[in-house]
Amino acid sequence: MNNRRNWLKQIGLGTISLGFIPFETFANPLAEDYVLPDFDTSPILLRSNENPYGPSPLARIAMTKSVNNSNRYGWDLESELISALAKKNNLADNNILLGAGSTEILDLVLQYTALKKGNFIMAETTYNYWTAPCEKLGLKKIKIPLTKDKKHDLTAMLKAIDADTKMIYICNPNNPTGTICDREKLVSFINEATKKVIVFVDEAYIDFTKEQSLSNSVTENKNLIITKTFSKMYGLAGARVGYAIANPATIEEISSLKSSANDSVSVVSTAGAIASLQDENFVKQVNSNNEEVKKYTIAQLTQLNLTCIPSYSNFLYFSLENYKKDYFKQLENHNILGTKIYEENGKWTRITIGTMNEMQLFIAALK
Repeated sequence: MNNRRNWLKQIGLGTISLGFIPFETFANPLAEDYVLPDFDTSPILLRSNENPYGPSPLARIAMTKSVNNSNRYGWDLESELISALAKKNNLADNNILLGAGSTEILDLVLQYTALKKGNFIMAETTYNYWTAPCEKLGLKKIKIPLTKDKKHDLTAMLKAIDADTKMIYICNPNNPTGTICDREKLVSFINEATKKVIVFVDEAYIDFTKEQSLSNSVTENKNLIITKTFSKMYGLAGARVGYAIANPATIEEISSLKSSANDSVSVVSTAGAIASLQDENFVKQVNSNNEEVKKYTIAQLTQLNLTCIPSYSNFLYFSLENYKKDYFKQLENHNILGTKIYEENGKWTRITIGTMNEMQLFIAALK
């Protein structure tokens, strides 16, 4: 224990228990005084829903200091992060499984589901890059169209369950639409669906909302799995830190698919994640900036006669149906990277909410 605490102190993370307060050389300002950096990037990256302000100042300090310890395995530090995450979610340590971003968690749950073969259900349109290996693993994908207002059709998804269904995937808030499920309806859906199948809820963007996580439901429900990530709100997309929340028995089963559980996150990334959890002012300011810039962007797109879906995230889903220019050529000409057309009917596309300066340049490019 003493060796572990000494090590944590060396990288600026250890005081007593989970206090992680040090960083004496850095004054953590109040949220109202917290000025986020506006990084100049070329090209302007508005494609992957990344945090444009970078990691929190505390995370950057912790990651820098932890480099010197990268010659050692981070088992003890991983335990610290797991305990911090358990505390944040009012759960026990054995409710948590770390992964190299939520992508690794998605892959593990896919493998776990594929053990029994059959099919899984997901919305069309939703985050689906992780589903590419499905057929190779013997799983059939069943896609349920979104409602007219671009939300998950929970009723249709429930009706789609058959004897071969093993899992249902819900991205909430949904990527790329930015919509969110009504909490009461989602809880009711989960309670019913998990009587038969696993429900896998992806909460990658929940930190951009005032919604409560569903994490408190996993203690009694062995068929509910939740994944979260440090990639979005905490600005650690390149550091690759994510985690699963589930019943201890389910965590144990998923973990058995790895040769060694919880060891795929680097020492540097783990240190950054621990520090990020302590920097509440950074989270408040990112949320504040995101809401301000989002309102500006929606207003500007509306003036251009482009329909936007109300967004509970750090990105916008809007229709190019009324846009007369070549949208993607306009972005290219102004050195901006966006995404693609997700739905041909209505020409729906998505754009990440960048800094105010980046979104002003984005709007100017469209004009």
